[in-house]
Amino acid sequence: MADIDDDYEAEQTALYEVLAGLDADAWSRPTPAAGWDVRDQVAHLAHTEEVAYDTATGGPRSLANETARYATGEEFTEAGCEQGRSMAPADVLEWWWAAAGRLRPALRDLDDGFRVPWGLGMKRQSFVTARLMEHWAHGLDIRDAVGVAAVDTAHLRHVAWIGYGAIPYAFGVADITAPEGHTLRLDLTGPNGEAWSYGPADATDTITGPAGVWCRRATQRITAAQAGDLKPDGPLAELVIQHARAFL
Repeated sequence: MADIDDDYEAEQTALYEVLAGLDADAWSRPTPAAGWDVRDQVAHLAHTEEVAYDTATGGPRSLANETARYATGEEFTEAGCEQGRSMAPADVLEWWWAAAGRLRPALRDLDDGFRVPWGLGMKRQSFVTARLMEHWAHGLDIRDAVGVAAVDTAHLRHVAWIGYGAIPYAFGVADITAPEGHTLRLDLTGPNGEAWSYGPADATDTITGPAGVWCRRATQRITAAQAGDLKPDGPLAELVIQHARAFL
């Protein structure tokens, strides 16, 4: 995980290259996120990068301060999209790219033990990983909308890792309890045939399958029914595939 900062920048750069090649009409194409077009997706990323910067650096627009201005988290999210809807596509692209370029070095400068007050609080590595995951997942939506094939890369190991770590959170959101005495290991195959494992070697339950499928399920880009390439062994494994969720 030591190269998370470089992979985060590379993920953003790859998305920028897609966006920079779009004409104005493409920015209005609907994405798989209901009610959101490409411009909304990029505006959301720009907005959250700005809020992430202040959250990590103690600025006035921290997540806690910003969400307190709205009745719900959905209203907070929609506010970022509304800001983008008043801007030309080129300006939205510049907004996001400038915000990303400001946040990345700020996160690199943080001590690894620093806890960013985002949600329940995240250590620096987890927070950078979450930002990479956010860009990867929204990048999937954008590429789907504009007809650019998504190519899975080794960056997925970060998404898979945070998806595994978020299982207790996912169960809390779903209001379910893990079966007593059960533990889980993921045995995933990376895009180049790599073997990636997460969890204890002596786990009672396992999920095996392609890392890309697990990451899409953990970011809720596919449904449990569409994740048939993931093979659960045990009741905890089955519940995880049903309820995986790696974001607030």
